Amino acid sequence: MSKPSNDLERKLMLAADNPANRPEFYKALMASDVYVIGFTDSEGEEIRTIPTGDKLSIVSWEKNDGTPIIPFFTSLEALQRALKEESKYVALPAKSFFEMTLGSFLMLNPASSYGKEFFPDEIHALLETGVNHAPQTRVVQKETKVLLGQPANYPSEMVSALTSLLAKHSAVKAAYLCLMQDPSSSEKPSLVVGFDGDKDLAEAMKEAGSVAADTAPKGDAVDFVVLKKGESGVSNYMLKSVKPFYERTWGAKLRSLFSPGKV
Repeated sequence: MSKPSNDLERKLMLAADNPANRPEFYKALMASDVYVIGFTDSEGEEIRTIPTGDKLSIVSWEKNDGTPIIPFFTSLEALQRALKEESKYVALPAKSFFEMTLGSFLMLNPASSYGKEFFPDEIHALLETGVNHAPQTRVVQKETKVLLGQPANYPSEMVSALTSLLAKHSAVKAAYLCLMQDPSSSEKPSLVVGFDGDKDLAEAMKEAGSVAADTAPKGDAVDFVVLKKGESGVSNYMLKSVKPFYERTWGAKLRSLFSPGKV
């Protein structure tokens, strides 16, 4: 790709090169207009507000295996790179586009150096959470004995990406990693990331879930827990026996204290 045409393309390039930047890209995408090949009942191109009652016809393509896929683009320049002949196009909010194509396979910026295929479950997650992965909450119904230890095959890519991401979240004081196995279950052991913080960790954990989904070793489940001092089990093991893979620096804490809105 040549020089990015807008901020969304810049963030797409950063996200492709570093998984830690992907939540920021998804946030920008959901707040942006995108371009699609198609037309409405109204005259003209570059329609940003589709009149009520107008029908939008969107062009779909086929992948090599015959699967239909709908292309969309971050800019008019990206759209023009993908066309071999003159075509009509429409610009509309990404959120509206995702809602009207829900259930379809989508491809961002085909024919460009940087692009991404979106699967239907990712679009559901984007509309629901703002990132491409919707976490599942599990509640332990009864006291369960588990085995805790360190993974033999350390998930270096995931840990590196999470470290870069968490540096952007001042709420996170430290993050820890372990492997958990329930002897009574036939399921594989899961990786567990523990978050220690002094503020609301919901946003940081949501974005971390998206990053972990993209970078965890294939086939490995990843669980997140909020660590609480004085609790037994995972919290006690991590806080007392495991060295954190991420720790907030004093510089980051000071930047948080003196950021706009702080008193």
